[in-house]
Amino acid sequence: MTWVAVARKDFRDAVRSRALWALSAVFLLMAGGISVAYATVDEISGGAPSAAGLVFFVAGVIGTFVSLAAILACYRAVAGERDSGTIKVLLSLPHSRADVVLGKLFGRTAVLALPVVGTLVLGVLLGGALMGDVDVLATLLLAVVALLFTLAYVGIMVGLSAAAATTTRAATYTIGFFVVVELFWDVVVFGIAFAANGFSFRGVTDFPAWLYPVTQVPPSSSFVTSLSAVIPDAPTAAGGAGGMSPAQIDAFFATPWVGVVALAVWAVAPVGLGYLRFQRADL
Repeated sequence: MTWVAVARKDFRDAVRSRALWALSAVFLLMAGGISVAYATVDEISGGAPSAAGLVFFVAGVIGTFVSLAAILACYRAVAGERDSGTIKVLLSLPHSRADVVLGKLFGRTAVLALPVVGTLVLGVLLGGALMGDVDVLATLLLAVVALLFTLAYVGIMVGLSAAAATTTRAATYTIGFFVVVELFWDVVVFGIAFAANGFSFRGVTDFPAWLYPVTQVPPSSSFVTSLSAVIPDAPTAAGGAGGMSPAQIDAFFATPWVGVVALAVWAVAPVGLGYLRFQRADL
């Protein structure tokens, strides 16, 4: 299993990134500040701060951090090796192209897992100390879902990097994904609803039930929804793009577990498709 050797080397190389650790430091400070604010400011907590509520506040910081850090840490993962020519050296060793992609996937995931866990621990412990209460189970469940979310986002970015011939193209793919899927997915959802409504604005905001899975396409939305699935008494609704919530829909697929499925698909499909493109590439 030579992908393990690739992952180890990739981890050692990527963990030296000053830009990544600078970004991590910013989000650690944000997690600390948000946790203190949630525990001490009634307007933020609604006057009733809770340990489970604190977990969801920290989750918001993690969701933003992972989506940005994954781009920074992963867009050069494979494309950078092709640009510099080191991919030929790497493949001259007993590594297949699958080993390279898998090694990059797990190596970069391990790198991002460090600040993700650090953000979680700092936020929960600091806020919990001020409130005098820590929800250990909710914290552990957040850690599991956050690591799945990290794996999914790294899978997307490594897959896009593997599909690109140059770092410039990889940067275009990864930033384009973030802009379309994370920033403007509400527009896409509205456009689909508009078309399904006969291209009429009348009643277009009454989204059909079948549109709910589409709202879970953004990984950040499926991350929050997944938390609501594994923490049933969560103090937040499992919504998504367009503000749809499963509590408002009478359909078998209207369940927060759709978020878990979405994350699992993101963790596998993009990196698999990127590998297929990389496998056929002329290096």
